[in-house]
Amino acid sequence: MDIIPDGASQVQDIYPLSPLQEGILFHYLTQEQGDTYLLHSLLAFDSRNRLDEFLDALQQVIDRHDILRTAVYWQGLEKPVQAVWRNAPLDVNLFTPTAGHDVPAQLQAHTDPRRHRINLNQAPLFAADIAHDPEQDEWLLALRFHHLVCDHMTLELILAEISLILQGNAENLPTVLPYRNFIAQTLNVPKEEHEAYFRTQLADIDEPTAPFGILSVASPDDTITENNLSLNPDLAEAIRSHARRLKVSPGVLFHVAWAQVLAQTSSRDDVVFGSVLLGRLQGGAGADQILGMFINTLPVRISLANQTVQDVIQSTYQNLMALLEHEQAPLALAQSCSAMAQSGPLFSTLLNYRHSQPSETHTARELWAGIRAILTKEQTNYPVTLSVDDFGTDFSLTAQTVASLDPARITHYLMTALQGLVAALDHHPRQAILDIPVLPETERRQVLIDFNATQTDFPQDALIHQLFEARAANHPEAIAAVFEDNTLSYGELNCRANQLAHHLIALGVQPDDPVAICAERSLEMVVGLLGTLKAGGAYVPLDPASPAERLACMLEDATPVVLLAQSKQVDRLSCLIPKGCALPVVVIDGTDGTDAREPCLAEQPSHNPDAQALGLTSRHLAYVIYTSGSTGQPKGVMVEHRSVNRLIINNGYANITADDCIAHCANIAFDASTWEIWAALLNGGCLHIVSQPVLLDPTQFRDSLIKGKVTALWLTVGLFNEYLDVLKPVFGQLRYLLIGGDVIDPRKIQHVQSANLQPAHFINGYGPTETTTFATTYAMVAPMDIHHSIPIGRPIANTRIYILDPRGRPVPTGVSGEIHIGGAGVARGYLNRPELTAERFLPDPFSQDAGARMYKSGDLGRWLPDGNIEYLGRNDLQIKLRGFRIELGEIEARLKQCHGIQDAIVLARDTHEDTQEGRADENAAVQKRLVAYLLPHNGAKLIPADVHQQLAQYLADYMLPSAFVTLDSFPLTPNGKLDRRALPVPDASSLVVHGYEAPDSDEEIMLAQIWQDLLGLTQVGRHDHFFELGGHSLMLVQLATRIQDEFLVDIPISSLFLFPQLSEQAGVILTAQMEAIGENNMVSLQNTLDLMSEDELMAILGGDNNK
Repeated sequence: MDIIPDGASQVQDIYPLSPLQEGILFHYLTQEQGDTYLLHSLLAFDSRNRLDEFLDALQQVIDRHDILRTAVYWQGLEKPVQAVWRNAPLDVNLFTPTAGHDVPAQLQAHTDPRRHRINLNQAPLFAADIAHDPEQDEWLLALRFHHLVCDHMTLELILAEISLILQGNAENLPTVLPYRNFIAQTLNVPKEEHEAYFRTQLADIDEPTAPFGILSVASPDDTITENNLSLNPDLAEAIRSHARRLKVSPGVLFHVAWAQVLAQTSSRDDVVFGSVLLGRLQGGAGADQILGMFINTLPVRISLANQTVQDVIQSTYQNLMALLEHEQAPLALAQSCSAMAQSGPLFSTLLNYRHSQPSETHTARELWAGIRAILTKEQTNYPVTLSVDDFGTDFSLTAQTVASLDPARITHYLMTALQGLVAALDHHPRQAILDIPVLPETERRQVLIDFNATQTDFPQDALIHQLFEARAANHPEAIAAVFEDNTLSYGELNCRANQLAHHLIALGVQPDDPVAICAERSLEMVVGLLGTLKAGGAYVPLDPASPAERLACMLEDATPVVLLAQSKQVDRLSCLIPKGCALPVVVIDGTDGTDAREPCLAEQPSHNPDAQALGLTSRHLAYVIYTSGSTGQPKGVMVEHRSVNRLIINNGYANITADDCIAHCANIAFDASTWEIWAALLNGGCLHIVSQPVLLDPTQFRDSLIKGKVTALWLTVGLFNEYLDVLKPVFGQLRYLLIGGDVIDPRKIQHVQSANLQPAHFINGYGPTETTTFATTYAMVAPMDIHHSIPIGRPIANTRIYILDPRGRPVPTGVSGEIHIGGAGVARGYLNRPELTAERFLPDPFSQDAGARMYKSGDLGRWLPDGNIEYLGRNDLQIKLRGFRIELGEIEARLKQCHGIQDAIVLARDTHEDTQEGRADENAAVQKRLVAYLLPHNGAKLIPADVHQQLAQYLADYMLPSAFVTLDSFPLTPNGKLDRRALPVPDASSLVVHGYEAPDSDEEIMLAQIWQDLLGLTQVGRHDHFFELGGHSLMLVQLATRIQDEFLVDIPISSLFLFPQLSEQAGVILTAQMEAIGENNMVSLQNTLDLMSEDELMAILGGDNNK
């Protein structure tokens, strides 16, 4: 009573809050700035007299209704209450605007609920600010109403009463009914009835429905924007007609349409969203005339899988009817009946279907003569809210969401879903509902056509070697390739390749025949590749360093007609040739390892073989490169000539010219070599071949690049990270630096961009082997935002990217889907693997080209608004752990932001696999745990518990690794990519212990006792989690009160929510106590100084210690 003016004599009544009021209060207490639940209106009056009349009428309405004279209290109480004041005069504040500026805008900013709050302990829970606008000669009124005491219908009732008073008809005001009766009735419903219902609905829901990637793009600080869209009359009438025929309300169809939108923008077929319920149906007689907060928000679950349109409509109708019987159940209770963590959101979107009158809409703009509405704003605490106003004939949609999602998109999505729903009901009511598209045509065109406008001219009918031959004919003396101290001109290289080609033709090589080549990077290796193409064969590169079993497997699968090899590889390879196979072996260097070739090659003709006579076309194979298979068996990717031409010529990302020198560092058994070799030789440039020993020595590698005047360099991410500092002197001479093959750390890129000399073009390249090296590229331009992942860019020339949902439909911008790649770079398929080819190389349904195909990559990504693509990892790196869907890449990104960590990899490991000596306990349950592998920065010592604590500030508990393994370097595959299978099993020192540990400090012991009292427990450990032990949002209010009483410090509820672990909360309390001591000492010092004379103060300042 101490905080109520006039104390107990002012209090007319006290009673508990309704469940929804409790939820609103919790959000108020956890928000540090602004108040989501303030309704904001801005009205203009033609005179001060008319403004005063309106305020007088409003005060009369406040005096009539208890709920409008209500304040809320929670300080020092076990449960919050609302108290009705006998008298609650509305304070009216005069705002003085700055002259010469927009007065309405100034007043709106002065009262903006996003930055300003009202005192909930002070009735009425309204705020009124007025200002004079001399430019319009109007008086402005900014009114703020708190949702704790009013909802949409209450505002309409208030407006109606004000209208009667202003018209002089106060005697016609309705009888006042108290809000208290509704509260009493609400609290009398046994919660067991609510629990039984919601458990049947939500028991297996373990993750929220998050459309448009909302959980990753929205933050509490985002500005909420709004869009309004009216349905055309024909569509509105069709909705009402079908609703009447199906004997359901139109609201059911809107719920179904919204479920369709959510399903197709979250890649789910079982969705949960919040529905705003009127809350008055169970309120008894006259509930529609009571003022107060009645509406409630509760979860609606709609399953769309294997359902027809009519089936979903009928089941949704039944669900909504059942939900109305529980319309006043607490949302917290509903969430507790799900498998969701109590600290996470059960849903992220809201549908508010409400009935309004057309006249009310008119009244909102032209209230009465001399009064007009400038602004009326109402928003919720959810990232996406879609309101449907039912005017009896017409419908209006209003979307409120963060600006980055664009509310206009939301309304158009629902409009498209409604149109599809009506069309299905007209013609195909038994159609599967998931077959109805919701992507608006404009956005569908954007992601399919606009973002894929990549068509350019390139020599799609030419052969790779024909393009080379043209260069050799025009500039035969130009240097084509350099290896150590040896060079080959274009003329020399062409001549030697021709001689090898004629020899291969004599050996029987025909178009598409595989020709294996096993050679280290060298001049003769380049001759071998080019000679194979000229003979019509497809080269099959074999890595000499590969294990014998792998080489044998590839030889057996490829069944080459000829084997090209360096002399030092011959003996080893001969043992691997399948028995009974008469495979000719051609040694492409001298038997002593020199460049002295076999006599049979030197005797061959040196002119270009006749491609037309051989029957060669650009649709014949250029090479077969083997990649790792999920079964452990390598699979050969067959790539045609035209695909390589599309990669190299007029590609849109790298304009290589005859003045360029390109480093050849990649193993020929990997497709990076395709770009390195042919980008140089098909554009008249020079190929600078780097030997393996030089590549493995960073200093020698750098010196080789400088000496060779290399202008274009392609590196794997792993090699780039390793050599970054050493290669800095090279950056200034590079026209192109391309990196790819894995996810790039933005901090590494920033490191390059901070150097004095930088590459002219710094490119992130993405593309599977199955689409010929690159499918997309992204130009990395400073400054780089280290807190966001680096996009993989846009499709390169003559390439199309489709990001599709599991049903093969384009996903909206911002929504995760699987990357599919079309265009001229798509490989023919997998050698000898027709089933796998049919599974991964699909008909392209979006192309106009006959026979066009697209590759199903297994990579996840999403379109960004500017047409770039964000890579989200492999679909097999998206895991589900303990009921939660987790993107491992998100955890890795957060780890890289932690102190002392240079790089991080996260895996989900089976506990069976991690038992000692690889033996599992047969009786143990198979469980997965998250393990983080870390590279420390500059030798930093990483302690698992410390890293865990840093990470816990950003990620939910279920996303926190249970083990942290520090490594000196990450294991790499031969082609420089991360070898996840070689990451070690975590040992005991890597684990973050989670068992019971007794409270340690005095603060922890005292706090543990408070927890035990509130939660009804006999023991609480220092690592225990408040919500996991059964705590909930409103219990935090009680916790804060107990902390205030026991520790004499005021801890914000938002801090308790942010730090739910006991040891963390104890630390927050200790920090607050220390700050309080510091403040008390300052006050004491100030008081002492105030009592000193001027001479004493001067003595202190002068350093006189005798004073």
